[in-house]
Amino acid sequence: MKWIHPRTISPILLATLILTGCTSYPDDGAGGMGEYTAMSDFSPVFPEEPLGPEHGLRFDFHLAKLQLDSLINQGAQWCFPAAVIQAETKEKRIARELEGNLLLDAANDIVILRKNLNKLELQLDYVTGETQCVPPSQNSAFQSDKVIITKLVDLLNIDNQFAVGSTEINPKYMGHLAQAASILKQHRHLKLSVTGHADMSGSAEYNEKLAMGRAKQVERYLIIFGLETARIQTLSVGETLPLTEGDTPAIRLTNRRVSIDIISTKAQGGGYEHL
Repeated sequence: MKWIHPRTISPILLATLILTGCTSYPDDGAGGMGEYTAMSDFSPVFPEEPLGPEHGLRFDFHLAKLQLDSLINQGAQWCFPAAVIQAETKEKRIARELEGNLLLDAANDIVILRKNLNKLELQLDYVTGETQCVPPSQNSAFQSDKVIITKLVDLLNIDNQFAVGSTEINPKYMGHLAQAASILKQHRHLKLSVTGHADMSGSAEYNEKLAMGRAKQVERYLIIFGLETARIQTLSVGETLPLTEGDTPAIRLTNRRVSIDIISTKAQGGGYEHL
């Protein structure tokens, strides 16, 4: 193979090579290749290094992973497939953050993951008191649903949704809502839980109202795009559950958002139940 000196490559060709052959940037609304990083060799400790804050985070992450594994062993993926998919995605994100030494991001995501897992545990306890979470009779149908839920999660939970102090939706995100509504109209057993968030720029009371306004605005456009009101639940957490801790303009941008959970309401006979 003939070696080519970088100076002999035209700037346009070099840019093309960089953009197409030498990067792994994720698609819009997705986590890229990192979302699928295997974690089998991800250790919760550094046995040969002095103790530091990353050790505590890795240990907390390990506990959360064990909790999720336990819920899956109890059948959570059959009764609450959407919640499990989203927890697994968050788990992989935390692993990447810890490997990249993004400790504040990892700490915040661990808090969110543990809160979601505790909620899932309560839901699972309730359902398993009445019935069993077992694999669906038609596994191919379940796998198809899993693909649909994953796509909806990616579409609905992207960054850069709202301007500062505003409930007006970014046009690009509005396009994502239209796509999601089109998918949901074909899968009527799926519902949405829309949670509004705000950054920490204003008072807690103001941010609570602003976050609810954002959730209601998302609901409004989903209804315009053809989704029934009964399939959308809205709530607000104000500034209390930021996606990322901090106060830079970029961090405030990511915290001005809605987070959307996909909920399956299929009966147990068809595969899984919803609380």
